[in-house]
Amino acid sequence: MSKIIDANKKIENAVVKGYQKIEDTVVDSYKKVEDKFVDTFLKKDGETIEEAKMRLQKEQEKLNK
Repeated sequence: MSKIIDANKKIENAVVKGYQKIEDTVVDSYKKVEDKFVDTFLKKDGETIEEAKMRLQKEQEKLNK
């Protein structure tokens, strides 16, 4: 391959890697905020955060029918 193609591949890989890092950080941060919100406002007594999320999802599905 030519030097230009090799350079473009390196740039492409760096950009994709950088984007993936940003995406992972944003998604992880969102999940932390979501979990805290569910824990603070939506969780019922004795429920875990995951159980509350599943309950809310089922309730939403019932409303959409």
